[in-house]
Amino acid sequence: MARVVAPSRTRFLAAVTFLSLWGSAFAVTRYSIPEEMEEGSFVANLATDLRLDVRSMVERRAKLDAIHSKNYLDINKETGELIIREKIDRESICMTKTTSCFLKMEVILENPIRIFNIELEIMDINDNAPVFRRKTMHLDISEATPPGERFSLTNAVDADVGANSIKTYSLSESKYFSIDIQTGSDGSKYVDLVLKGKLDREEQSVHHLILTAEDGGVPPRSGTASIIINVLDINDNAPQFSQPVFEVNVPENSAAGTVVMTLNATDLDEGANSQLVYSYTLYTSEKTQELFSLDPNSGEIKVKGVIDFEESRSFEMHIQAQDRGASPLSGLCKVLVSVTDLNDNYPEVTIKSLKGALSEDVAVGTLIAVVSVSDRDSGLNGEVMLTLNQQEVLPFHLNQSSEGYFELLVSEPLDREAISKYDITLLVRDKGAPPLYENETITLDILDINDNAPAFSKSFYTIHVEENNVPGALLTSLSAFDPDLNENQYLVYFIMEKEIVNTSMSMLFSINPENGDLYALKTFDYERERDFLFHIEARDSGVPTLSSNVTVQIIIVDQNDNTPLIVSPWRAQGSVVEQVIPRSTDKGHLVTKVIAIDADSEQNARVTYQLLQITDSSLFSLDQYNGEIRTTRMFSYRDPRHQRLVIVAKDNGDPALSATVTIKISTVENSMSFSETTELPLAYDMFTDLNLYLVIGLGAVSFLLLITILVIIVLKCQKPKPKALKMPPPNRNSVISRNSMISQRSSTIADSTLISSDAYWYSLFLAETRKGKVVVRQPIIPKGAGYFVSSIPRSIGPSETTGSRASTLEYSK
Repeated sequence: MARVVAPSRTRFLAAVTFLSLWGSAFAVTRYSIPEEMEEGSFVANLATDLRLDVRSMVERRAKLDAIHSKNYLDINKETGELIIREKIDRESICMTKTTSCFLKMEVILENPIRIFNIELEIMDINDNAPVFRRKTMHLDISEATPPGERFSLTNAVDADVGANSIKTYSLSESKYFSIDIQTGSDGSKYVDLVLKGKLDREEQSVHHLILTAEDGGVPPRSGTASIIINVLDINDNAPQFSQPVFEVNVPENSAAGTVVMTLNATDLDEGANSQLVYSYTLYTSEKTQELFSLDPNSGEIKVKGVIDFEESRSFEMHIQAQDRGASPLSGLCKVLVSVTDLNDNYPEVTIKSLKGALSEDVAVGTLIAVVSVSDRDSGLNGEVMLTLNQQEVLPFHLNQSSEGYFELLVSEPLDREAISKYDITLLVRDKGAPPLYENETITLDILDINDNAPAFSKSFYTIHVEENNVPGALLTSLSAFDPDLNENQYLVYFIMEKEIVNTSMSMLFSINPENGDLYALKTFDYERERDFLFHIEARDSGVPTLSSNVTVQIIIVDQNDNTPLIVSPWRAQGSVVEQVIPRSTDKGHLVTKVIAIDADSEQNARVTYQLLQITDSSLFSLDQYNGEIRTTRMFSYRDPRHQRLVIVAKDNGDPALSATVTIKISTVENSMSFSETTELPLAYDMFTDLNLYLVIGLGAVSFLLLITILVIIVLKCQKPKPKALKMPPPNRNSVISRNSMISQRSSTIADSTLISSDAYWYSLFLAETRKGKVVVRQPIIPKGAGYFVSSIPRSIGPSETTGSRASTLEYSK
């Protein structure tokens, strides 16, 4: 048998000892390997050792069976090698402390069946350290134990065997203990603890030692255990005080139970040998024992009676401390108690005269109270000082009038609205050590005067009120604040009278005199009244009365409450407007212009136009902004002679209001004009025709001269007509009123909408030019309207007529 042993656990086995026995059917092949080899490690080549062909091991289904153990090895059938399948722990296989440890296995081949017996010896490595069964060992040894005494200790164990088992023990350094190692019959090592010096518990009551067990492996492993030795006490020490004489001061009048001092004697022993009992000796007087108590267990000295400095200024106590040992030992000390004088009388403060209330307008220097102070002590303990608590924030000060008497005076103007009541604390203090304090609090009420006028939160109020409001509706609440009290704080509200157009403000608005609620007394119309500006006064009920006022602006907000009014083309109520145009009218020809006015303002007055009904939508167009109706194409023979258009004028309010007009358009074959329309040829037309006739021939001169004379006669008989001018392009959204016409004498209306706030009569002018001639369409003007319509602004001179349109509204002289 050949064996190769690894020097340590970490080194791999380089060779395996092979032992082969032949010659009998029961031959056994043995191998030796160290424990803890890694998985897959090579053990032996079975094919070579058993003289088998590697291929035959596969063909004959070679397998490895472990006998009475887990299968830790396996056969590589391709190479015939025996390899480690799982790490082998020798200590888990061989529980007993034997030097030999074997695994028995069989290699089985089929066809024909053949069995080979294999024994694998597991060799120990030093993979286990020594372990103590008890990690901590406690020993109690009396300090009277003589040196040389032996004490048994718990041994360590090592799972390894042979040289890897426990070899020796060692003890940490100690001047009192050592160890003695002994070997048993089975080779086990035992250790005893030996006392080599005398113990003194008062010097060291506990000893801590470390016991180390070491095996013989390479490298060696070790294990440790802690040894704790408690030294048991004997009564070999007497109690001792820190000093033989104690001096302590006790103030007079100390309350019963006051701790004077606590004695603390020490005894180096322990247990009952160190438990002390304190007591007075025969040298302590009975009077002292009556005034002071001594706690026998804690040594605490307390005051038991009344200590008076004037009766006795010092006391002397003799005290002993004795232990509770079998043979008691004792110690003595002396306590000297000195009594100190104390400032034991509090100063006193007395109010001799007091005013409980002052008006806030009292003068500076007014007397509030007379105060006296005193102290029954003497010396510095009897000298007193009087001060005001929080003097820096109070409008008062103290003035000493005589010995022990002080006057409390007003030092600053008072304001009840800032502070209505003062709690004045008089603080008296003596000059003792420590000083004693006493205080007295007096209450001073400040009476109100009417020194604050009412104040509104704002100086100007803007209130928006929608027109058509309900009479009596609450507009807002205008509340003022007066910091005074009672009748000085009670406010009454008034509207300061102001007339607008001979109407008093009190006819339009009302205010609740008690709470300042402002109400509207009438329904407002934005088209008549736009805003109001007035003042409201708040007046208190004090003497004298104080007041303040605030400016209020009422802004009337417009509502869409006026329906657009169609003023052009003018027609009687519910009638249809008839319009005649020639069928030869060109595309884009202005047929008529619808103009509506709305008495509202802004968006509520902005009017747009829409075609509600139309006979032929391809023939006419309507401008939604200026209301112009124009032809979109020329008439054809298929178009009927009469066209009916229903125009709706709608404002931009919410909800929108509207008005409609029905226009009946008739077409004729010539350019004749109907319906209150008169065509007047102008002078330049006459001259143009004359030139034409001159060109025709001299033969028609007489005829043309006659015609000219007739025309001149007709012009002389008729009212002069305004000459055609070049009109400015139309504008939008022009607003005129009667007052503006009076001041400006004339204004240009360039929009289809006219607005007036007083529902006056309006007039409309529409001028059209057709083929160099002016056609004037003049609606009937009501009597007394005060307006007339002119087609030519005064600032514009005669010019060539164009397709522009303008309307001018003038005030008659």
